[in-house]
Amino acid sequence: MKHFPIFLSVSGRRIIVSGGGDAAMAKLRLLMKTEAHITVLAQNAAPEIHRWAAQGKLTLTNHAMGHGDAIGAVLFYGANEDATEDARTAAIAASEGALVNIVDNLADSQFITPAIVDRDPVTIAIGTEGAAPVLARAIKADLEAKLPASLGTLARIGKTFRHAVDVLPFGAKRRTFWSEYYFNVGPSTMNQRGEKGILPTLETLLDKHVMTAQTEGHVDLVGAGPGDPDLLTLKARQAIDKADVIIHDRLVTADILELARREATIIDAGKEGFATSMAQSDIDALIVEHALNGAHVVRLKAGDPTVFGRLDEEMEAVTAAGISYQIIPGITAASAAAANIGQSLTKRGRNSEVRLITGHDTKGYADHDWKALAADGEVVAIYMGKKSARFVQGRLLMHGAKPDTPVTIIENVSRADQRIIACTLGTLEPTMSDANLTGPALTLLGLAPRDAAYAKLTQNLYENHTQKEAF
Repeated sequence: MKHFPIFLSVSGRRIIVSGGGDAAMAKLRLLMKTEAHITVLAQNAAPEIHRWAAQGKLTLTNHAMGHGDAIGAVLFYGANEDATEDARTAAIAASEGALVNIVDNLADSQFITPAIVDRDPVTIAIGTEGAAPVLARAIKADLEAKLPASLGTLARIGKTFRHAVDVLPFGAKRRTFWSEYYFNVGPSTMNQRGEKGILPTLETLLDKHVMTAQTEGHVDLVGAGPGDPDLLTLKARQAIDKADVIIHDRLVTADILELARREATIIDAGKEGFATSMAQSDIDALIVEHALNGAHVVRLKAGDPTVFGRLDEEMEAVTAAGISYQIIPGITAASAAAANIGQSLTKRGRNSEVRLITGHDTKGYADHDWKALAADGEVVAIYMGKKSARFVQGRLLMHGAKPDTPVTIIENVSRADQRIIACTLGTLEPTMSDANLTGPALTLLGLAPRDAAYAKLTQNLYENHTQKEAF
């Protein structure tokens, strides 16, 4: 992110616009919505700018900008539509302490003006860092259509009532009050009684919420999918958005955690096989503790919580404490991995079942029905199989699996840094070790990438990168 979005206070402060043509007018239409003192410097200003000056909306000075004109200004817009003049005036403004924007010149601008959805005092700024203005305008149009015109009035009146609402405890109870106001009683009151009815409605609503008992806690056991935020279910996104507390495992990506509200408490409860990690009993206690305090808790697990997620232990802990919960499934890594190599997990004439196994459990390397797994045509998804690869390879070969059985290793399934490595059971090790995997990996036994050339290219690119780093 090259541009950090902020809302700058301009009330009573000077904003300078150099230029009097179309570019200047486009900026002025936006700037005149603010409480700033606007000065336009132009030798030949458009008639519309003269009218605005006559109406007292801005100050027009009929000369080109010179030294001293930008002293005390907070912002400067170079809108001369002439590169040489814009550079000259921008240099003056910068030397006199103003932040500089040159219209249609991102490289020489110190700030950019976003597309704005105006429901004063609710303001939504949309920026693309100059990469896609058309996209910003499309998003703006979509939001304009969705946000009622009365939203600004509701927000303005609600702002005057915020101190009264401090009587409610911070967190879920206060959010519930404001949600009911903005999305239910507020709009209906505006439609039926107009602006004059809003304050009495707020007072009645506050009395209702003060008398309501403390909100009971609730737990959502949510699957975050393999890592790509676009693979989250709608229900999972809604749960994350509502959460007061999110307790996540180590494989949940930062992109998904970014979807949480800024005031939500985020707790890393990651576990890693054969390494120091938070005990499951401590995680159970953490979930219960926050829920008993009235929080909406989201226990966020990578993939699907019903697949090797130790879900039952957490359900039992929550149930024993008398806390309500729901399970929100996610896309498990096996499904995403198969899709990403152009394969299906089942295929008529090849396999009528698919097995999901773990490479290790709480006791160490996991044991399975190796004879069944070694049969021709079997498809097996091996979770947490990096450290156990040699053990799994040996057991399968020992029980009759063919060394040329296709195997695909997918690291960071569905993420931007996903890596696909094709090999065979006979070469699973040392392939797994030689790959130096740093992210979570899923091993698909019995499936090769549909486009074998792609898998080979992926591995060659990785090997070339590794060789370059060695030099």
